[in-house]
Amino acid sequence: MRLTSTAFHDGQRIPGEFAFCVVDPAAHVRLGDNVNPDLAWSDLPPETKSLALICHDPDVPSRGDDVNKERRTVPVALPRVDFYHWVLIDLPANTLPIARGEFSRGVTPRGKPGPQAPRGARQGLNDYTKWLAGDKDMAGNYFGYDGPCPPWNDERVHRYIFTLYALETPRVAVRGNFGGPDVLVAIAGQVLAQASIAGVYSLNPSVRI
Repeated sequence: MRLTSTAFHDGQRIPGEFAFCVVDPAAHVRLGDNVNPDLAWSDLPPETKSLALICHDPDVPSRGDDVNKERRTVPVALPRVDFYHWVLIDLPANTLPIARGEFSRGVTPRGKPGPQAPRGARQGLNDYTKWLAGDKDMAGNYFGYDGPCPPWNDERVHRYIFTLYALETPRVAVRGNFGGPDVLVAIAGQVLAQASIAGVYSLNPSVRI
């Protein structure tokens, strides 16, 4: 099983077109185009009943003390945690590849609607739901894809891992507003095969990619 994209090559930089935030020399960052990348797959197991897609960043600071603070940096050595950027489930096994911009174009303040999604699929909440909960202008339920926006003062380059799961069930056993960890628990023991592609991104001008 193989997962590919024309938006970026595996292990290479994700272009700003696909990011929630991009560098702004005057204000550190500004909102980006937030377009979902195209994704194509091959060699699915013949028994596949549905597909699930999860994108996560495993490099998010475990503490926010120094995040986006002037004259401070987030050190490389700080322990990191997962941040989920896209949770898409119940894609039919015979569905076409995901097109660039099909599920997201632009940042939607307070989040895109869900969990219902195109193609009869469902989308879970991404972790901007928690990250922006205290922002009076942006707080809401963020369903579907919202791209990279790592701290602009982080010394670590962040990885964004897109993983496609071929499942033996036509529908994942989650209800209501679910997230990435809920799906991973629900599909345990139902994965026939999986494939990943990863890109990297940083908003810190002093960090080289």
